[in-house]
Amino acid sequence: MIRILIAAAIAMVVSLFLSRALVFWLTRLKIGQPIREDGPVGHITKAGTPTMGGVGIVAGATAGYIISDLYHGIYTRTGIFVMLSILGAGAVGLIDDWIKVVRERNLGLNKKTKMFGLLLVAVVFAILMTTYSPVHTQISFTRFNYPGWEIGEVLWSLWAILLISGSANAVNLTDGLDGLAAGAAIFCFGAFGVISFWQFRYPDLYEVPHALDLAVISAAMAGACLGFLWWNSAPAEIFMGDTGSLAIGTGLAALSLATNTQLLLPIVAGLFVVETLSVIIQILGFRFFSKRRVFKMAPLHHHFELSGWPETTVIVRFWMMSGLCTALGIGLFYGDSLRSGIVGLIAGTY
Repeated sequence: MIRILIAAAIAMVVSLFLSRALVFWLTRLKIGQPIREDGPVGHITKAGTPTMGGVGIVAGATAGYIISDLYHGIYTRTGIFVMLSILGAGAVGLIDDWIKVVRERNLGLNKKTKMFGLLLVAVVFAILMTTYSPVHTQISFTRFNYPGWEIGEVLWSLWAILLISGSANAVNLTDGLDGLAAGAAIFCFGAFGVISFWQFRYPDLYEVPHALDLAVISAAMAGACLGFLWWNSAPAEIFMGDTGSLAIGTGLAALSLATNTQLLLPIVAGLFVVETLSVIIQILGFRFFSKRRVFKMAPLHHHFELSGWPETTVIVRFWMMSGLCTALGIGLFYGDSLRSGIVGLIAGTY
């Protein structure tokens, strides 16, 4: 437990100070985020705000994970593979962000190149997990044998690739308002911290031998997002960019795969799912229903902005929705543990 707290604290401090350093350095070099012309009018004033703040998140989480190991810790293969996936996705996002600021336009890597980078990260993660980690190859909800649909290593790898690419893009779509994605990510990583620690407490039920290490990573990512949020909250002094959003989305998917809770991820990360669905609905409505727009603008947060909600109101209310989704996810996970017999018997003695 102490190692988990150490990881969160170190990650928060490193992210906090590194993000501040990035604000100073990028502002001095006049390196800022271009704003797309077809976005909300109120966002034009944000042009030039430093970006690539996701470097602080990734670096903070990595520092928290590595340094916390000095306190009676032990690195595990699963934990290392999850951290490598976060670093890999962050590297893809960093290249994308750098191209944006250098070319001074809101387009970095083209879609195919960015997707190729994400797929490469996902493929490497899937291969490492199925080859060197004791991961279960079932599609699961709250534990490996519930519902426990065995699909084998090949199909599990394809499932992992789909989940990672989808999750990374979902967070990327949500990252459109100051602090929105970072705040929601804190809830999500906090949930996986609770889930991983619970699995560590009851190894016979969940069969996740590296659960404690996954709890440390969850805490480190939550702490890093919290430290970054100090500078990213409205009005933002720095944006996370694709560096942060792709790393966060990949981290959430990798943790769900490692903890055998893939089907629980859409509930825990419900806000990101809703934002993505709003984009899909908007595209389908425009293409197949006489170019009609279901929303004033997608993703969904822009719809409420154009409906007259102040940006801070949208952010706080969406944070609340994210918190409710996270609470529901943890509730379902805990409820299943009570019904499972072993934990239910233990809980009944208290």
